[in-house]
Amino acid sequence: MNDWLKNVVAKVKSLWASWKPVQKAIAAGVLVAVIVVLVVVFRGSSKSDAVFLFRTPITDESKRDEIITRLEQENVDFSVNETTGMFTVPDTRTAKRLRTLLTTEGILAPSYNIWDEELNVTNWTTTDWDREERKLQRINNQIKQQLESLDYIANANVVINQATDSLFDRNTRPAQASVTLTLRGETPERRRIKGLQDLIMSAVPGLRAENVKISDTQGNILNDFEGMAEMDAVEVVKKQQEYRQQLEARLSAKVQNMLQLNFSTDRVRAVAVSIEMDMSKITSDKTEYTPIVKTPDNPDTPYSELETVDSFVLSEENITRKWTGTGYNPEGPAGVEGQNPPVYSDMSNVIGESTETSVQRNNVINTEQKHIEKSPSIDRITAAANIDGRWEKELDGGNNPVFVTEKNYEQLKAKYEEKYPNVEDNDNIRFRLGHIVRVYKPVPDDTRERAASIVQDAIGYNRTRGDSVTITSWPIPREDDWDLEDDAIIRAQNTRKTIMLVLVGVVVILIAFIVFRMISRELERRRRLREEEILRRQQAEREKALWDAKQEGMEVTMSVEERKRAELQENAIAMAKEHPEDVAMLIRTWMMEE
Repeated sequence: MNDWLKNVVAKVKSLWASWKPVQKAIAAGVLVAVIVVLVVVFRGSSKSDAVFLFRTPITDESKRDEIITRLEQENVDFSVNETTGMFTVPDTRTAKRLRTLLTTEGILAPSYNIWDEELNVTNWTTTDWDREERKLQRINNQIKQQLESLDYIANANVVINQATDSLFDRNTRPAQASVTLTLRGETPERRRIKGLQDLIMSAVPGLRAENVKISDTQGNILNDFEGMAEMDAVEVVKKQQEYRQQLEARLSAKVQNMLQLNFSTDRVRAVAVSIEMDMSKITSDKTEYTPIVKTPDNPDTPYSELETVDSFVLSEENITRKWTGTGYNPEGPAGVEGQNPPVYSDMSNVIGESTETSVQRNNVINTEQKHIEKSPSIDRITAAANIDGRWEKELDGGNNPVFVTEKNYEQLKAKYEEKYPNVEDNDNIRFRLGHIVRVYKPVPDDTRERAASIVQDAIGYNRTRGDSVTITSWPIPREDDWDLEDDAIIRAQNTRKTIMLVLVGVVVILIAFIVFRMISRELERRRRLREEEILRRQQAEREKALWDAKQEGMEVTMSVEERKRAELQENAIAMAKEHPEDVAMLIRTWMMEE
């Protein structure tokens, strides 16, 4: 076997070596294509088959969109065929969970029965009794699986008893269901429990709500809706209060942001908005008769052109009847004496005149039929805000803040006492020993009125409803901020004083150094001149001695050192005449070295 494998490998190598580059590229491409096809086939065969979420199509587009929205919230991988209306999900467990979720939340149509998807399996080889027992067992298992597919249920214990019919009423027993749930976290809300109850009732024919008991592991009955009515009322009131508080918070934030945009954030710190609401549900039908607008108002003019009339004449009929002649008094049959009273007899053959006038006019008016439902409604809105004014620091003639010290305390107190009585405790001035004098300047009245107008528009002000808006300008306490600012100013002043003193000291030191340097250089110059004078005198004495000796004809025997010294002196003298400054520097260097 090994020899055969070696021979095959050798043949493949020899064949590969004999191929041209084009043939090698074709073979490599075919090999890669085969590998890709195998990978695709294996991956497709390993993928689980999708299952239908419902066996019946969802034809209602609005209901289909609602289901799609709820499935997207669950982050489930699903697909829907827009033509057939069929939904598909990855596996059976996901389908069970989603069907239960959509049923308990009331998203599916009432005509849809979830158990048609689960309990439609029939077996013709069993008896009716076996079929009923197995059906009951399947119902228990399916309800258990459906309930446990929900995220907030960890375990469900389901017991279903079908109804039994009997000739005697005492032996007749209705269908009953007992479900014990092990919950994850808190108890579900009422609508979810109601959905679970409806789900169980739809699985068992003839099962009524009073015969369904849903409890938790602690024995608490979860579907006791009658006993929970008071708790529901408390929850409703709680939600209404939360809704009112949310409205107040939104309006407060809106007003505060608007005022802070016009004033600084530090000046508007608190805004209070209170809303009085009627949470009762009111339904009313009414008919209103309104006047007819003949000329509408022009909003571009400062005056009103509105002209109304109560009604218009739709149709009018005038009738006038006139009659002139003698009166007619019947006497009865011919040949019979009349029975008229004397009054009528006296009026016989009297000529009279009669006029009848009638007017029938039909008017048209504006009529409005209104069906009003109010829940909730806003009865009144009140808003209050305080805008801090400006605290201005008192400045002296040098444009520096005025500090209250022990020296000027009485003088400043007498100055401000006239305008601000009890100056030490007055809210409009801050007069403290060791601090800057600050005077409060409130917001002008016209500015507060404009701010109130802005707030009215922001909250939807309605005067007829009794709304009110109050804008005040009271000083906001800023003691801590002022103390920090005063300390910073004092530190800055002390720092400036210190810097000035240091600068003055540095200037004094520089001046002293310059004076000292000038004096030192003057002393050095005088010392150098004195030394040069001494050297000049010594040189003059040597020259005089040599001259005297030369005049006397004496031979002066000079040593080698003296001759070198004389040459150096001559060179030094010549250099001193040409470059006196360099020579002076050289002499100074020699003296310092010595």
